[in-house]
Amino acid sequence: MTTAASSNFHILGSATNESGRVLSREALTFVGRLHEEFGGRRRDVLRRRKERWDTLEKGGALVFATGEAAHGDWMVAPAPADLNDRRVEITGPAERKMMINALNSGASVFMADLEDALSPTWSNVVDAQGALMDAVRRSLTFAAKGKQYSLNERLATLVVRPRGWHLVEANVSIAGLPASASLFDFGLYFFHNARETIARGTGPYFYLPKLESHLEARLWNDVFNFAQDALGIPRGTIRATVLVETIYAAFEMEEILYELRDHAAGLNAGRWDYLFSIIKAFRNRPEFALPDRAQLTMAVPFMRAYAKRLVQVCHRHGAHAIGGMSAFVPSRRDPEVNARALAKVREDKERESGDGFDGTWVAHPDLVPVAAAIFDRVLGDEPNQKSRPRDDARVAAADLLQVAIEGGRVTSDGLRANVDVALRYLDAWLQGTGAVSINNLMEDAATAEIARSQLWQWIRHRVDVDGSGTMTANEYRRVRDAVVAELRKSAPKHSRVTDAATLLDELVLGEWQDFLTLPGYRMLK
Repeated sequence: MTTAASSNFHILGSATNESGRVLSREALTFVGRLHEEFGGRRRDVLRRRKERWDTLEKGGALVFATGEAAHGDWMVAPAPADLNDRRVEITGPAERKMMINALNSGASVFMADLEDALSPTWSNVVDAQGALMDAVRRSLTFAAKGKQYSLNERLATLVVRPRGWHLVEANVSIAGLPASASLFDFGLYFFHNARETIARGTGPYFYLPKLESHLEARLWNDVFNFAQDALGIPRGTIRATVLVETIYAAFEMEEILYELRDHAAGLNAGRWDYLFSIIKAFRNRPEFALPDRAQLTMAVPFMRAYAKRLVQVCHRHGAHAIGGMSAFVPSRRDPEVNARALAKVREDKERESGDGFDGTWVAHPDLVPVAAAIFDRVLGDEPNQKSRPRDDARVAAADLLQVAIEGGRVTSDGLRANVDVALRYLDAWLQGTGAVSINNLMEDAATAEIARSQLWQWIRHRVDVDGSGTMTANEYRRVRDAVVAELRKSAPKHSRVTDAATLLDELVLGEWQDFLTLPGYRMLK
């Protein structure tokens, strides 16, 4: 394509189904202004990430915030009417069919994902924006195999998750540099839809991923103010919920809310990325080698501490506390599998509602009534639990870092499961699918990150694998070869299992990669 907002702005990607209306000159001009104003600051916060990790690696400590943010008597802005009751939120990629099913699901909120659940092919990224434009205007439709999909009268409130600060959109060049994926995703959605959402009695609402510090929250807040001013929209119209999915953010929850207080809607317990972040931050320390992913539930002490502190911080400052994702996918064909999955979901949601969360995440429409029934019993006629401060929670900094689990171990089944999930997911992701049901679990980039990072960690620290001996690179290769051979038996012609194995080898056997999406992005077609 040659459409450009200025001589410094170049679209390198090809035309897509929606590019004609999504990549208008006016929209690209707006995105260009965001980059001109904030591109340098984005690069600065990314440099600070590395500096912070270097300090931690040299013995630096993580401590809770002090000062006004931690002890001041401040509150976030009141929630808009359509974001006050958030008892069940469903998530999924910003793809037409999934969006229609999610918006129609009966959930309170639908988070349309441009990040972990969306493989960032150029057509996926651009066409998702077109689908979002139609969703806002209630004209979203989809047809396949003779079946028509359309929106119901009653819909979930739409919230959009742009990609994180660390990602770029390589198909867009601005002043000779790849565009920030965050500013590109946010800018296009906001430009095309902010006024329309307001006219329809809602607003431009966002989920913010992968934040590591209050400075990154401050950057988003400044982006929001700039964008609102540019379109003549009152400041504070935007609402943003921050995913607490890094160990660094867990220590700055109050500071992050404080920076965004005029736009903040709450915090979310992004459990899978949070586990990955712990592995990443302490990857060179053997005492942080975690056991099988299946053992890393929200019931283990360090995850309980994380959840309790999040609720306490949110309610202290009038923000919503939203629970994490249940990855289980119901089975409509296997009653036994379905019963086990529903039992685990109920256990998870009962724990969250009992801890004081105001709502929770599910990944499948069939789980909406299950989670809703649990939160209905706790909330009754109230929209949330924000009036319950949870001052009884006593969480020390050390509680977030005591990751040793009684009876926790690495097993040969867990090893094989990590290899299997990583390969299956990467195969699908490289083909353009970012949310994949594998063994009745909904896997996305976050869960794949856990799988590949644990493999890297287990090899580096030569952990004991129950039933297999010490974990080594050769043991990984043995299991990888067996899984690849099995996958190839049923792989379709368009499969990218070989590429997936190459990428996984790079992630597991090579130098540490901060995100699998960084080397993976270069392999997308």
